[in-house]
Amino acid sequence: MVLSRFWLVIFISSIVFVIFSLFSGSNYTIDFVLNGKKDDPILVSEKYLQDLPAFIKDSIEKAPDKTMVINRDTLNIDSTYVFSNKVVKIYSGKQKSDGLLPTCKSTLLDLILPLMAYLAFFCGLMELLIISGASQKLAKILSPVFVKVFPSIPKNHPSISYMTLNFAANFLGLDSAATPFGLKAMESLQEINPEKDRASDAQIMFMCLHASGLTLIATSIIGYRAAAGAANPADVMLPCIITSFIGTIAAFLIVGVKQKINFKSASLVAGLMALIGAIIGLLMYVNHLDLIGKNYFTSNLSALILVVIIVFTLILSFVKEKKFTEANTTVYEAFVVGANNGVKTGVTIFPYVLGMLVAISLFRNSGLFEIISNWIAFIFSNLGVAKEITDALPVALLRPFSSAGSRGFLIDSMNTFGADSMTGRLSSIFQCSAESTFYVIAVYFGSVNIKNTRYALGTMLLVDVICVITAIFVASWFF
Repeated sequence: MVLSRFWLVIFISSIVFVIFSLFSGSNYTIDFVLNGKKDDPILVSEKYLQDLPAFIKDSIEKAPDKTMVINRDTLNIDSTYVFSNKVVKIYSGKQKSDGLLPTCKSTLLDLILPLMAYLAFFCGLMELLIISGASQKLAKILSPVFVKVFPSIPKNHPSISYMTLNFAANFLGLDSAATPFGLKAMESLQEINPEKDRASDAQIMFMCLHASGLTLIATSIIGYRAAAGAANPADVMLPCIITSFIGTIAAFLIVGVKQKINFKSASLVAGLMALIGAIIGLLMYVNHLDLIGKNYFTSNLSALILVVIIVFTLILSFVKEKKFTEANTTVYEAFVVGANNGVKTGVTIFPYVLGMLVAISLFRNSGLFEIISNWIAFIFSNLGVAKEITDALPVALLRPFSSAGSRGFLIDSMNTFGADSMTGRLSSIFQCSAESTFYVIAVYFGSVNIKNTRYALGTMLLVDVICVITAIFVASWFF
């Protein structure tokens, strides 16, 4: 219900603001809101050639392509004059994101279709793990801890293994594998949900633990920083892990108090200590490596683990081929059945994702997001917050809405202020230590047709805020 109202508010307010901007003269045209593409120049005016200043007119007439660009200082946007069909079109600024119609197209072609391919492959593997009995064994091993975190889940329930694989994939930066495992977990949790259109306690806990985006191997962030010329692209790894881990613990405590979880459980404490120990151990190992070693380790560990999971699943399936025979199927046929279910899941979540991304597109292109972010930055600056921090805030503000959008702000901040600046590093931590909350909710809850998300959205946004505050303190401490 909360998500639905939020979506309507974003959608309607953005449309109203676009119409107001057109009639007030702030925008010359609103065609870019509908048909524009990200980074395209924005049309701000049209004039006849003779109505332009003499120096611009002469420059356009002399230019072979009938185009003139006025390069201004860093505080002002360049203007481009293009002469065609007796009219000079004047462009200034760049489009923040794809327009409504291109967003519809790219959501299907660039997001849903690749996601369906990932879902098909990994859901096929999941089907092999189920029939071979591997998922049940994994669930049995981890049940003592998981039943404390998720009290409503029966002991040895299959969802435990799916959630484990999802957390592991996220932890290692394997986004393509994490989503299929997560959707399978939501599907399994939905089977024991007594109210099918209302999020269960277990589903809420599972979703909120995603909010911090706990990742050990932030390969994408390291890649962006390396491309931006950072002296040590991996120097934000430890701050990212600390920030996201604190966010994860905060999510667990907030939801745990709400769900009256017993925090004094020995198995729960042991599991948490084991996780902390694993993180510290890996950090100590990575920390003693040089720059090349860190880049090599981070780029290969995730890929290696994914390959091992695939190979293990296939080998185990053929070793346990008898179980497939007992289930009246074969290894390949079981894979096909799982893959087919993955495709169906992709089709199910498409409308939810489309609606959310279109609303975000309108929100950004309308100018509302920029106004809100500027006001927040202004308030923070007047509270005495350093400019290096306020310059990084757009990444934090957009991260819950759009991973791609916040990534654009991240790259821009590193290009503008430098990859090794406080702003560049803080932006990297913001990007790494949070999830695209609204996208995740749309995908995961949409996959099982959950209409009432209860307190999931509010908690996940609160965790995002905690991660932002933590990131500021951690970055100030480290850098």
